[in-house]
Formats: sequence, C-alpha cells, structure tokens
Amino acid sequence: MRDHMASRGPDGSGEWIAPDGRIGLGHRRLSIIDLTEGAAQPMVSADGRFVIVFNGEIYNYRSLRVELEQKGYVFRTESDTEVLLHLFAHESAGMVHRLRGMFAFAIADLARGEVLLARDPFGIKPLYYADDGHTLRFASQVKAVLAGNGVSREPDAAGWVGFHLFGSVPEPLTTYRQIRAVPAGSTIHIGRDGLSAPNRYFSVAEAYCDAEGQPAAKIEDARGAFAEAVVGSVRAHMVADVPVGIFLSAGIDSGALLGLMRDSGGRELQAVTLAYEEFKSRQENEAPLAAACARNYGCRHHVRVVTETEFHDDLPKIFEAMDQPTVDGINMWFVSKAARELGLKAAICGIGGDELLGGYPSFRSVPRLARWLGRLSRDRAGEMFRRFILGSGLAAVANPKLAGLLQYGGSYPGAYFLKRGLFMPWELSAVMDRGLAEDGLRRFDPLRHIAAAITPEPRSAFAKIAALEASLYMRNQLLRDADWASMAHSLEVRVPFADVPLLRAVAPVTTALPLGQGKHYLAASPRQPLPDSIVRRKKTGFGTPVQTWLQRDQRLQAWRRVPQLAQHRCPWARRWAYQSAAA
Repeated sequence: MRDHMASRGPDGSGEWIAPDGRIGLGHRRLSIIDLTEGAAQPMVSADGRFVIVFNGEIYNYRSLRVELEQKGYVFRTESDTEVLLHLFAHESAGMVHRLRGMFAFAIADLARGEVLLARDPFGIKPLYYADDGHTLRFASQVKAVLAGNGVSREPDAAGWVGFHLFGSVPEPLTTYRQIRAVPAGSTIHIGRDGLSAPNRYFSVAEAYCDAEGQPAAKIEDARGAFAEAVVGSVRAHMVADVPVGIFLSAGIDSGALLGLMRDSGGRELQAVTLAYEEFKSRQENEAPLAAACARNYGCRHHVRVVTETEFHDDLPKIFEAMDQPTVDGINMWFVSKAARELGLKAAICGIGGDELLGGYPSFRSVPRLARWLGRLSRDRAGEMFRRFILGSGLAAVANPKLAGLLQYGGSYPGAYFLKRGLFMPWELSAVMDRGLAEDGLRRFDPLRHIAAAITPEPRSAFAKIAALEASLYMRNQLLRDADWASMAHSLEVRVPFADVPLLRAVAPVTTALPLGQGKHYLAASPRQPLPDSIVRRKKTGFGTPVQTWLQRDQRLQAWRRVPQLAQHRCPWARRWAYQSAAA
C-alpha cells in the first residue's frame, strides 16, 4: 500500500509495526518542512506512546510549538509532524480545532490501543478507509487501499451513480462498496470495539450561519479587514523550507495571490502558465495577460505549451494516476508537470476563490431558478413536464437537462443539481449498466446529498450557494483532482482560499456585499493592485482543447457507440465521463 504511493513521497519511506503486531503504519515522504532525517515518518513520540503518519502541512505549527514548549514539551525536530504528536498528547482529538492547514493523519495511542483518523476542514487532503470487520486499512488513495490485496473490488452502485450524476464521486462514497472516504472536517476513532461513526468538527454551512449572525461592518472597515485576512492566509501558505511557486492564469484570483505572495515577503517567485497551440490566437489563451501580471509583480514567468501529441502520450499515465473517475483534472496534470520540471515541490493555486467570492454563474442562476419555479415544483407539473419533453423528443435537440426543469428547479438543492449535474437520473441506464443504475439510485439520492451540504441552512442566497459550491463541487471535484494530478508529479498544491480563518474573517463581509464586489476587494488587496486589464477581463474558465482531442484520439471512441452520446449537441463532458468511467 505504501509503495503504491511512491510518487506522493519520493524523498523517503518508512514503516512501523506495534510490538503486539496489531497496528502497522507506513509512510512516503515529500520533504517540504524540516528536510532532515529526524522528521521522517512514521514518527514515534519520545516516550514511545504515540505514533503518527501525516500527509499535508500545518501552517500555524510554529505558534503551536511555542505554546507547547511553554507547557514543558521538548522538541527533537523542527517539523510540524512533531507538533501534531505533542498537541495530541496535550489535547487529544480536540486538537483538530487548533490546526490551520491541510491534513490527513493517523495517530496511534499505544497505551489505549487506539487510533485517531483526521481530515482537514475543507477536504484538501484525501483519506480513505476499508473495514471488513477484522482489519481496518486506510491510505491517501483508493488505489493504495486496494494495493494491499485485502479489500473487495466489488463495485459500489451508489458511487458509480454519484459519478455519473455529478462528474465526480461524491464523498463519502467511492466506486468500491467496501471503501469510504473520511468526510472532510471529520475524525474517526478506532478502538478495540471497532470503528466509530465519523465525528464532524467543521461545516462550511455552519460557518456561514455564524457569519450571518454577526453585525455588518462599515465599507471602509470591511475593505481593510478583507485585505488583512487574505494576505494573512497567503503568508501562512508560504511557510516552507523549499521554494513555493504559483499557478498563474489570466484571472483575478491567481493574479491577486501572486501580488499577495510578493507582499508577504516572497522573493524570486516562479509562476507557471499553461498554453495550448489551439488557443494561440483566441480569448482562451491565458499566457499574454498572465505574462503582464507576472511583470507587474516582478515574477519569473514560465509558459508551458501543451500539444495534442503530449496529451496522447500522457493519457495512459493520466488514467493510471486518476484515483477515481472524474471529468476534470487535465489542466492540473499538465500545470503540475510543468511546475515539477522547474524543480518546484510546492505551488499555490487559486482554487476556492470563486466559491469564497461568488465567482460562478450559479450564484445568480440557482437562486433565480429556485425563486421562479418554487410554486410549480410543489405539484405534479414537474413530472408531467419531464414526461412531455422526453416523449416529444425535444430533449434530443435542446439542453438535455430541460426535462428536469420544473421537477427540480423550484428548490435550492434541485436548482443546484440542474446547474452542476452531468446526467439526469432517468438518463443513467443509457450510459451504465441498468441494474447498477437502479441499485445506485435506490441508495443515493442526489437532492438529499445536496441538501446535507446546506444543513444548517444559511439565510442568504449567497451563503447557500457558497456553501454548496465549497462543500460539493470544490471538495469532490476541484480539490480531489488537484490532489491526484499534482501528487502524481510529486508536487504539493496549496490553496489559500480554502482556509478556515480566512472564511470566518471574510464571510461576514461577502454575505453583505453586492454579488461580484468581493472580487474587486480581492483585486485591490495587494499593495500594488491588479491592473484593470485583468480585473475587467470576462471570465472564461481554465479550459483545455480536450473536447477536440476527444474526437480524434482513436483510444477514446467508445462513446460513439452510445446513441445518447453520439448526438451532435451532446456536451463533451458527458463523453469524457463515459471514457473516464471505462478507463
């Protein structure tokens, strides 16, 4: 299991077995904080009672270390790993509330014969486990859990249905019945009596409910508080004993991050931008504006051109690294590859900016749908409309989600499903095994899954959508894809916008601002604000020419045999999902 994850930790490996043989821990190391051998893992406390394996970074480890030293704890290393060991000894599982960072870790308490599993609040770092009633296995990858050859490979119908509905597997599900994800912001306790239910210690929705209960700040105070909070997060995310680069697009989020990295004392910063031959003279080309932004902040800028030939050559490695099926991750694969070619081990990324600041169209469209169609959705009009659309054949020439408009559009979970969903439930039997689809739909309700992400429910439309996007799309799609695609190249991706102290600081501001104003606050946060050419640029997303490549690569033609996918107007993401699932 450990060595299956060699790319996640090429700098070293270790293992530890308890004297009674009941607990074994393995680790692969990517050295970023305290590069010495003393910081290797698994790490055992000086008294031999506690043992830890840890993936991620604790950005406030230095201040926590000072506190612990004042309480009499003695440190042997300069690592954040040892801080976790002592903090657990002092505060037990409650320690998770003190941590600022991204993490998945296991700590064994040999005196009690127990193990604690913990995962960071936003789910930046993955953690999967399988319990067959006799042995508990856990790892940072689904494929690593399977690599031990002790876990059933029986498919999970609910996980496969979830993938086809959303384009990513919704946690805690995986595509294997016996493997589950430790939910983001949760701990699991393993004792002699077995496994506890996940204990949630953080909720994005709850954080927004708390923010809405605070009095709104004056505009001039809000601007200052916003800038202070975001620069504080960037400064924290630059803590490392190796250089930290940045993925730079032509957008506000990454451009502002670069300016804030310079404000935080970053020197000789390196930025990486992807470019595609097909986009050379089109608006999708990020390189020219990204280069202007890099010059603005005195940063070394590297433009990495990706060709169709390279995509063709890398495709088998992409599918091998892809831990679970997904419709995304191609950009992250190539930008991570480019960063590693420059010798970087860590890079900052703008994931989370749109979720935090209302940058997606869903912030307007979902509340509008829920408001306009709310009355109709309470009677049978939705089901009748769906049957009419499907029976008339309109779904074949219009948006395939049209049939679900009245059935789903009248509530926030339903409207969000229409916005973010990939396939609708009644379409699944055409793209996956009918029996598997029926079984999965009995066990997985997409609307209930979405509704859970806004429980407790914030009052404002902004807070509802922000919680949904952060807890669903960002967590299950963006962060998971960033992890597998970057770690395949032995690169750590850091996401300053997915930060609990930042969320708590800016949520009272963003929930009170007009939609879109938060992005202007961000653009003005660096001491040298972003240039107008970037601030006023129309949002295009971070695209790839995969849609075109998909049509031409002879290994990616299975979708043509499915009538629903072969239709001229079929969205390319549906075809890519089918190929991803097949792979």
